[in-house]
Amino acid sequence: MEWTRSHVLGRGSSATVSAATSTSGDVFAVKSVDFRQAESLRKEQHFLSILKSPYVVSYKGCDTTIEDNKTIYNVFIDYMSGGSISDLIKRRNGVGLTDSEIARYTRQIVQGLDYIHSNGIVHCDIKSGNILINESGAKIGDFGCAKWASPNNLALTHLAQHAPICGTPMYMAPETARGEDQGFPADVWAVGCTVIEMATGGSPWPDVNDPVSVLYKIAFSGEIPTIPDGLSDLAKDFVSKCLIRDQKQRWTATQLLKHPYIQTEQFDENSKIIVCEKMRTDSPTSILDQDVWNSSSWVGIDGLCSTSNSLRQRIKQLADKSEMPKWRCEKGETDWMTIRKVNSESVTGGGR
Repeated sequence: MEWTRSHVLGRGSSATVSAATSTSGDVFAVKSVDFRQAESLRKEQHFLSILKSPYVVSYKGCDTTIEDNKTIYNVFIDYMSGGSISDLIKRRNGVGLTDSEIARYTRQIVQGLDYIHSNGIVHCDIKSGNILINESGAKIGDFGCAKWASPNNLALTHLAQHAPICGTPMYMAPETARGEDQGFPADVWAVGCTVIEMATGGSPWPDVNDPVSVLYKIAFSGEIPTIPDGLSDLAKDFVSKCLIRDQKQRWTATQLLKHPYIQTEQFDENSKIIVCEKMRTDSPTSILDQDVWNSSSWVGIDGLCSTSNSLRQRIKQLADKSEMPKWRCEKGETDWMTIRKVNSESVTGGGR
């Protein structure tokens, strides 16, 4: 098919996200990256191609093209005109969302998460920046950190057991911050942190700015993020079920769906949100340095090796590598232009 690109929606550390349209007039978003650096995007394509839910960003295909003598890998997904929940908070100057918005979005996040978990997939990076919105509500996006939880064969089991710890430090569960496990319960912990962020407009750990200290506090302090007083009693109880430090006692997404806080009568399902076509946003991708927890010898994203056995030093190295790049809107890119004709057919199945 032929497709054209409009303005740049954002740029991450590697991928560029643009608005695009097909010759039939369908509008979508396209993530593009140099083919030689496409491992994370290929993994995201693989998981997106499996998942089909109104609460997960839809996968529309992929292709490879040649641009400026480079091979480019492209993945087509839903165009979410409202950006992320994080963007919505920024547009409101850091003011938290309304009670009805929080309840509505939280229900949709949990519905999406329950579906993802039912397919044996752990998202590993639930946060406001990865929850995308439009007029109809919220969808979970960015599966660059996702992994299989319980593979059905020995080969995949080996891969799952050796999958690196990844995600965003501020939203990590205690067992993940300690490098022990990153399974379904870790996603639920992140939901609790995201609800706090929606309510306050700020970090779930507002008193700790140093990423090293945040990870250490989460892992070993025995504390949980402060649940805002402004939340209703039902909302506070819901969040408390997400933030149980013992992952075996933490509620599952299926259990959370039955919590009275997010039952449909608590909010207006037909309410609409105001969306903005162009906005400044942080990259939705925040993948921590691979293999940092596996041994005293690991390779960072810049290819440099570290042999330190110091937990704090290893976390510091990790945090230094995980600073999120800022996305920016491109001025003057409002006109549609034909970029290229696709050289290969759109992929509709799983990737590698």
